[in-house]
Amino acid sequence: QVQLVETGGGLVQPGGSLRLSCSASGRIFSINSMGWYRQAPGKQRELVAGISSGGSTNYADSVKGRFTISRDNAKKTVYLQMNSLTPEDTAVYYCNGNLEIFNGGYYYQNYWGQGTQVTVSS
Repeated sequence: QVQLVETGGGLVQPGGSLRLSCSASGRIFSINSMGWYRQAPGKQRELVAGISSGGSTNYADSVKGRFTISRDNAKKTVYLQMNSLTPEDTAVYYCNGNLEIFNGGYYYQNYWGQGTQVTVSS
């Protein structure tokens, strides 16, 4: 049962902060490139932030300066620190990544998390 498990979503007021976590579980030997995506009602899913195996990051223009993606390889976990939240950030946030698994041999496969709701409202 290889999977990505997300936590940290919830309801916050404008200007508030949330920290999302995404942990890989199962027969995972390492996490490679990882990313956070979000999808608001009536809109397409978009990349919010990505991080390479070496720690290089990239962000959507709408979140630059406010969001920070990071990783802890020992914990096989990626994080998304979200500050100065606005109602425009309201969406379901999904974790995605390439995971190195053991299945007779070692392989990289892509997985999606279940999604976690982030609602920014006063």
